[in-house]
Amino acid sequence: MDTRDYIVLEDLYGAHNYHPLDIVLTRGKGIWVWDVEGKKYLDFLSAYSAVNQGHCHPRVIKALESQAEKLTLTSRAFRNDQWPLLAKELCELTGYEMALPMNSGAEAVETAIKIARKWAYKKRGVPQDRAEIIACSNNFHGRTITLISFSSEPLYRNDFGPFTPGFVMVPYGDTAALETAINPNTAAFLVEPIQAEAGIIVPPEGYIKEAKKICERHNVLFIADEIQTGLGRTGKLLACEHEGVKPDVLVLGKSMGGGCYAISAVLSPRTILGLFKPGEHGSTFGANPLACAVAREALRVLVEEELIENSAEQGKYFLEKLKTLKSRHIEEVRGKGLLLGIELKPEAGGARRYCEALKEEGLLCKETHENVIRFAPPLIIKQKDLNWAFKRVHQVFKKI
Repeated sequence: MDTRDYIVLEDLYGAHNYHPLDIVLTRGKGIWVWDVEGKKYLDFLSAYSAVNQGHCHPRVIKALESQAEKLTLTSRAFRNDQWPLLAKELCELTGYEMALPMNSGAEAVETAIKIARKWAYKKRGVPQDRAEIIACSNNFHGRTITLISFSSEPLYRNDFGPFTPGFVMVPYGDTAALETAINPNTAAFLVEPIQAEAGIIVPPEGYIKEAKKICERHNVLFIADEIQTGLGRTGKLLACEHEGVKPDVLVLGKSMGGGCYAISAVLSPRTILGLFKPGEHGSTFGANPLACAVAREALRVLVEEELIENSAEQGKYFLEKLKTLKSRHIEEVRGKGLLLGIELKPEAGGARRYCEALKEEGLLCKETHENVIRFAPPLIIKQKDLNWAFKRVHQVFKKI
């Protein structure tokens, strides 16, 4: 079968809820992937930052294979020997006291919302069923009905109502609006340190720090969704660290699984997650030993192979290179670490045609919000590979 055969099958039997580039991948190693015809590409998306460690990292694969031969699933009806170790290592790495494992990022955000509401009722004295969560415009926290209930993107919401109540929206980057929105029923403020899906939107300097201070002043929880920005992507372990902020509740996912297995987690002090009682929340696959063994090795790889430091160094280098591009179609180049974006002017004709042209040059990236090209290569990438990528980017902008 060739590329066209696979595309026909997918379009015939698969729901059309994505608009992927027309490439069918079959193999990956490190920063490289190959299609079914054998053509080689540099992966500049990393599965939306889920492959920070690179494709099929040998250490992560070894941990996966070793655990798969021993025990894969127990449910939470019984204990296993991997979750306690991951919980300890994850808490020690991030500086929190408790962790709660889930599978997807959306599940983890839902978990954070649930515990924030319970905290509001038990610790803040909010009347039952009146708790409110403040979120930001242009956010992306997932695709469940509750999470799209506080999305400002019509595409995510149209035809999917009625929506879950209890959410208030404020402009991203506006601390005055945040403080004004807080009321006696406010439980938490949920925010992405950088809005990746919205187009690599970096907030004004000091925004995260001031938002945390406002939450502290009003006794409101500060929840950071670091599913995409966390674990080294922006050049720090957590993007909040750029402003010296430690969230009350931290949400992680994506690259926790090393690009091999879905796993996410919510972390907080004991005074918050400790409010959960048996039976109030759970997941059959949450904390399964296979996912936990993979995550333990994926986290060790990030630290021991200094991928976070590499992200900071290479990200700074590539951002400076991108800023040298000369094109009347470029509005702005921005980002932190290896989470970078080129925003195009409306008259450029959209970012997708640039991504399609880059694919033909052997560089895989994806448009986001129509006019932004997102660059997020695996954190193992080296300068020579970035130079190779920049040459292709330069060629495409010169050609288009």
